[in-house]
Amino acid sequence: MALTESNPIANGTLAPSFTLPDVVSGKTVTLQQLKGEKATVILFICNHCPFVIHVNKELVRMANDYKTTGTNFIAISSNDVNNYPQDGPELMKKQAEQLGYPFPYLYDETQEVAKAYDAACTPDFYVFDSDLKTTYHGQLDNSRPGNGLTVTGEDLRKAIDAILANRPPLETQKPSIGCNIKWK
Repeated sequence: MALTESNPIANGTLAPSFTLPDVVSGKTVTLQQLKGEKATVILFICNHCPFVIHVNKELVRMANDYKTTGTNFIAISSNDVNNYPQDGPELMKKQAEQLGYPFPYLYDETQEVAKAYDAACTPDFYVFDSDLKTTYHGQLDNSRPGNGLTVTGEDLRKAIDAILANRPPLETQKPSIGCNIKWK
């Protein structure tokens, strides 16, 4: 497990468009179809990363908490499934159903979407406004596996709340930390 930080991205950067299969519904979907009316949160996650496993329950709670606010969550897995078969589409679907993901779980087989977003780790969090311009790219909160801090989603919640309250983006955006994306 290589500990990796998310790459910096300038606020105001437009979200790259994509068309990917949703492993749960079996449908191919686009960013335009899935984006939220007020905010869109894109999560690069996977099944096996201990950092993602550590925050999964909070991701589900947050997506449910913000469901009625015009904020949509979209999860994407871009890992190389030849070397990490536990991150393949069939097991992604099983995990999404077991955990009750209230958001689509998309499979980026070519890894082109992860590259377009300059995603580096799992989990890697991006928040976009109604125009799909970046307002936040950073950590969920200060909790990490084994550090004893409760998972609260504090940083990501503040970033979403800033959009919903028409406030400027957070000045402090600590990078997310997790396992590196498993590139082909």
